[in-house]
Amino acid sequence: MEESKAMKQVDVAIIMGSKSDLEAAKETERILKEFDIKYKMKVLSAHRTPDQTVKFAKNAEEEGIKVIIALAGKAAHLAGVIAAHTILPVIGVPMDTKDLKGIDSLFSTVQMPAGVPVACMTIGKVGAKNAAYYAVEILALKEKVLKERLNRHKEEGAKGGI
Repeated sequence: MEESKAMKQVDVAIIMGSKSDLEAAKETERILKEFDIKYKMKVLSAHRTPDQTVKFAKNAEEEGIKVIIALAGKAAHLAGVIAAHTILPVIGVPMDTKDLKGIDSLFSTVQMPAGVPVACMTIGKVGAKNAAYYAVEILALKEKVLKERLNRHKEEGAKGGI
């Protein structure tokens, strides 16, 4: 898994519940690269590596991360566990599954209790792409140059689709 080398500080963390989520995560990565967003990718699991996941969430802000994108399938609790341990924006991407076509992942990601918000995208690769665009929008709130690039991108998209 690649890490942006453009600058030291990482703005976005792409966290996958397992290596099987890499194909979708590459869609997120592609869009972040398009906008020159500094990112890192990591595999963490709410179930298989809970201690490391909590440690990551608690230290993310200190590391300079501004937005966390969490891709997970089946019992997709990754985004929620991360959100429970940070005040950073967490974007959940439910992954497609063979058994229930990702509906299980969607429900696991979207049904969060009050006070532990997770922005939930659609299932699969489209959700992974939208998570990246949403992260760019969040970062553009404080970065004028990024906001201008995002506006140009949306204008171009309106002419022929994104």
